[in-house]
Amino acid sequence: MINILFLHAGAEMYGADRVMLDLIKRLDKGKYKPYVILPIEGILVNELKKEKISVIVIPYPIMRRKYFNFKGIIQYSFKLIKYSQKIIKIAKKYKIDIIHTNTAATLEGSFVSRKLHIPQLWSIHEIIVSPQIMYKATSKLIARYSNITITDSKAVKNHLEASGYFKDKKVKVIYNGVDTDRFNPCVYCDYLYSEWNIPRTAKIIGMMGRVNSWKGQNDFLEAANIVMKKCPDVYTIFVGAAFDGEEWREKKLADKIAQSPYNDRIINKGYRTDSEGIYKLYDIFILPSINPDPLPTVVLEAMATGKPVVGYRHGGVCEMVKDGYNGFLAEVGNPDDLAKKINQLIEDDALRIQMGKNSRKRLLEKFSIEAYVKNYSDEYCKLI
Repeated sequence: MINILFLHAGAEMYGADRVMLDLIKRLDKGKYKPYVILPIEGILVNELKKEKISVIVIPYPIMRRKYFNFKGIIQYSFKLIKYSQKIIKIAKKYKIDIIHTNTAATLEGSFVSRKLHIPQLWSIHEIIVSPQIMYKATSKLIARYSNITITDSKAVKNHLEASGYFKDKKVKVIYNGVDTDRFNPCVYCDYLYSEWNIPRTAKIIGMMGRVNSWKGQNDFLEAANIVMKKCPDVYTIFVGAAFDGEEWREKKLADKIAQSPYNDRIINKGYRTDSEGIYKLYDIFILPSINPDPLPTVVLEAMATGKPVVGYRHGGVCEMVKDGYNGFLAEVGNPDDLAKKINQLIEDDALRIQMGKNSRKRLLEKFSIEAYVKNYSDEYCKLI
C-alpha cells in the first residue's frame, strides 16, 4: 500500500479543490491510501469525510497577498515553521510514502519532504504574474523541492519554465478532467428560473469564479451592459465569492452592478453548491480573466454541460476553447470585443447550439476524468 499525503490551500469547492477531490475519490484504494491535511474547515472537508478519506485540519499558512509586506513575511515564516513541524509528525505517524502538494501557494510540503526524505509531487495550477519576486521565489522552490512537477496546462508549464529554474528538470502537463456524469447536458435547472425570477424566454449569459483582482468580473459587466442594451431579452448572472478577508471585493462588484442601467436583469450570487444546474441554465459561459488563467475548471465543467464558451485569448482557455468551434476567444482586456463575440452567439441560435455540442465532444476527447486519474497514478508509481 502506498500512503500519499495531500496538502492543499483551502477547503472550498472551486477548481483546484474539485480536481483534487475527483482524483482522491478515484484512486485505486487497493493500491493507494490517501491522507489529506487542509488549513481550514469547509465543504471540501465534509466531502472527503463522505468518501471515508482521512482528513485533518491544521491552520498552516497559505501564501496570499496579505503576507506581502515586512510584518506579513515575519508572521508567515513563523507559522510556516511551526505548522510544518506538526505535519512532519503526522507524516511519520502514518508512514507517508509520497507528498502531493496541490498548489504553488502551499510550501509546507517542501519542509516535510526535505526533513523526512519523502518524494514530493507538486501540482501547479497558477500563473503568477505579479509580483515578479513571488513568481521567481515560488518557481525556484518548486524546481528545487519537487521530484515531479505537474502543471494542468501548457500555459502554466511555459510560464514555470520561463523562470529559468527548470533547465535540468522536466515539467509535465496533465490536463484536469471533470466528472461528465455530474456535469452533463441533461442536468435539471428549472428551479432556478423561479428562484431568480428569470423569464423562460430569456437568453442567459453568465460566469462563475472567485471574485478577485483578475478573474474579470468588471470586464464581463462592461461587456454585458453592451449586450443587454442591444438585446432586451438577455439576463446576466455572476456566481462566486471572494477569499476570506477580501469580502470588500464582493461589495465593490455589487455596487458596480447596482449602477448598471440594466441591473434589473443582472443576478449576482455568492458561492453556490448547485453549479451543475447553473451551468445548464446558462446559454453561454463567459470567463474573461484579465490575467492568464491556468486551466480554469469552470470552463471544463461548462463544456461538459454542453455550453459554448467565450473567454480572453490567453492562458489555458486557449487549450480548451478552439476558436470558432466550441466558442470564441476575444482580445485580452477588450470588453467591446468580448461583447461582440457574445452577441454573435446570442443572435445565432443554430451556431450557439452547435458550439455547445462541440464543447461536450471536445471535453470528452481531451479532458476525460479517466485519463486524468491514470496519468497521476502513473506518476506516483514512478516516485515509488
